[in-house]
Amino acid sequence: MLDAAFWSTFGSSSMCQAISRSLAALPRRPERIAVALSGGADSAMLAVHAAIVARREGYELHCFHVHHGLQAHADAWQDHAHQLARLLNVPSHTRCVQIDARKEKGDGIESAARDARYAAFAELAAHARLDHILLAHHRSDQAETVLLRLLRGAGPTGLAAMAPYSERLGIGYLRPWLDIERADILLEAQAFARLSGWAPVQDPTNRDARYARAAVRERLAPELNARWPGWRETLARHARQSGELRDILEEVAADDFARLSPSPDGKSFSLAQWRDLAPGRQALVLRYWLAQCGLRMPTDARLRELMRQMRGLHALGHDRNMRVRHGQASIVCVRGRVFIE
Repeated sequence: MLDAAFWSTFGSSSMCQAISRSLAALPRRPERIAVALSGGADSAMLAVHAAIVARREGYELHCFHVHHGLQAHADAWQDHAHQLARLLNVPSHTRCVQIDARKEKGDGIESAARDARYAAFAELAAHARLDHILLAHHRSDQAETVLLRLLRGAGPTGLAAMAPYSERLGIGYLRPWLDIERADILLEAQAFARLSGWAPVQDPTNRDARYARAAVRERLAPELNARWPGWRETLARHARQSGELRDILEEVAADDFARLSPSPDGKSFSLAQWRDLAPGRQALVLRYWLAQCGLRMPTDARLRELMRQMRGLHALGHDRNMRVRHGQASIVCVRGRVFIE
């Protein structure tokens, strides 16, 4: 474990303050929180600074690690993550997930791994009896996400990218470092390694251009850095502005959805009442509904195709049924009701 001198002297005040502000913004102060810990520099430094905040402010901190089994060093990374948790004197937990890399390629495996990771976090949170997990996304991650969503045709709400707070499968996710530069995180990681002897792991997929985010990072970012050095800050600012717009549009969408005779669980709604909306609000309410159901935002092309099929159905669904694949789910219309199957 780390000595008293470490706890009194180490840590970036701005990084600790960002975590404190994120937790203080919650409607109710949690007793227990967790950090998603992969063992890389970003999540490791979030765990270290969250441990500092937890000691100062009286939170019970846990570390959650997801073992994907996709890399030869996955077992070693798990051990390394638990070693850091022991240094910080906080409990750590692991869930193993299975992803068939033979069937998933490029973006597909990224998406499958992300879905599996969130499902594992929900299980770990239930085990540790907590409702909030800290994620280590930073300004560069946010800028890359905005760029990827723009290239994939996401709408204005999608360009808000990662929110400081979001919910998925009943768990609240906090991203306190969206305005923190990765260069500052790496400096903290180097200082921590000198003091403790613990150094973060390096995931080779972060530099493998077969994956969309790595392609942006390795191929596109150097060109952007050369021509527009402040592009990350600009896109992060764009995400914040889009987030403000998203909040307004979500209020409109929520009001519209309430008028579609939704089921008590919000999983289905009336096709006929949806078709009474103006086209722009039809798209808006569909995005809202998918988000409420915990599904990823569709591309513009997929959303337009879904809307085309929904408009082509008989209002009461007597002529035929509809089934549109979206990720691991299907959007279905039967007897005038649209729902997730």
